[in-house]
Amino acid sequence: MPLPLVALILAVFSLGTAESVIAGLLPFLAGDLEVSVASAGLLVSAYALTVVVAGPVVTLLTTRLPRRALLVGLTGCFAAGNVLAAIAPNYGVLMAARIVSALTHCTLFALALVVASSLVPPEKAGSAVAKVILGVNLATVVGVPLGIVVADVAGWRATFWLVAALSLVSTAVAVVTMRGDRGAAASSGNVASELRVLGNRRVQMALLLTALGMAGAFTAFTYLTPLLVSVTGLDGRAVGIVLLVFGVGSFLGGILGGRLADRAVLPGTVGTLGVLAIVLLLIAAAASLRWPTIGLVFVFGAVFFALNPLMGARIITLASGEAPTLAVAVGVSSVQVAIAFGGWFGGRVLDAGFGNRAVMVAGAAVTALGLAMSVWELRRSPASVDVGVGR
Repeated sequence: MPLPLVALILAVFSLGTAESVIAGLLPFLAGDLEVSVASAGLLVSAYALTVVVAGPVVTLLTTRLPRRALLVGLTGCFAAGNVLAAIAPNYGVLMAARIVSALTHCTLFALALVVASSLVPPEKAGSAVAKVILGVNLATVVGVPLGIVVADVAGWRATFWLVAALSLVSTAVAVVTMRGDRGAAASSGNVASELRVLGNRRVQMALLLTALGMAGAFTAFTYLTPLLVSVTGLDGRAVGIVLLVFGVGSFLGGILGGRLADRAVLPGTVGTLGVLAIVLLLIAAAASLRWPTIGLVFVFGAVFFALNPLMGARIITLASGEAPTLAVAVGVSSVQVAIAFGGWFGGRVLDAGFGNRAVMVAGAAVTALGLAMSVWELRRSPASVDVGVGR
């Protein structure tokens, strides 16, 4: 694997760990900073809101900077934000540190995907995108548990020091290895072309499809643990093992999604969304049966995370003739919106008294909307565009 690609994976791993581990640190933070757990929880919301609102703006403002310099600058700023979090004397400074880190998140993630696709031959671009996205999977499976263990042993500040160190390592690798690479060049577009690409109908549909597909998956995933506890009858330790099974499935699914993106972007998306909708319905039907449910959770993880490289590669493919970075950044923001929608929508289903199984059905229904849109797009799309990345 090319070392520049390793640097990008490590950078995205750091992003994913920093974004998600905070939820597991809330009890430590609340006690040490003398705030309520609810107030500490706002650190999660503020990060996500900053990514959604400010992320595309930062991307737009930095569009003319050379990619290598921008990548190094963003990872450096992200590391600085985590250092500030590690030394924060109070809640207000910690909140500011989280916002500093979040300001880099959207652009850094989008840039990593765009640069990854430019570092390899066109026919391998989908796999390169998938490898970078695997950094997020690894953050979920490895980074978050590791961060919580570090916090338990050495305090929550040590977790932020760890994330900062990982960011600095990725920065160093990028500095050493990206000199002269194709991915180091500046974007060929400008502010006008970056904005113009968002007016492309097919790019707009790809972004909407990303939001819908992710919203259905996150509706189900957000409330998967309550289903496993209340319907399947698993205890806390067993749930942890099942979520590890989900993580293994997500890792393998990310690899599969990358291969599909190399060969058949939109057809692969159609098939993956179809399987996801069916799996969620099967989980709802079989939730009281322990072993079938565990097997279905594995498949859920695989098809869920196969969507990420497929959708990312499609946006890059459609926008590559103009200026893809802003389009990918908006795609990253749309995933954050999907996460928020999934939590809200599933909560409304539960509040209406329909139960945990119904949340899986609701997730399948939203996924089916994405499936219908993807089928419609497939019928309207030229075969030359959607056979595979770079083909």
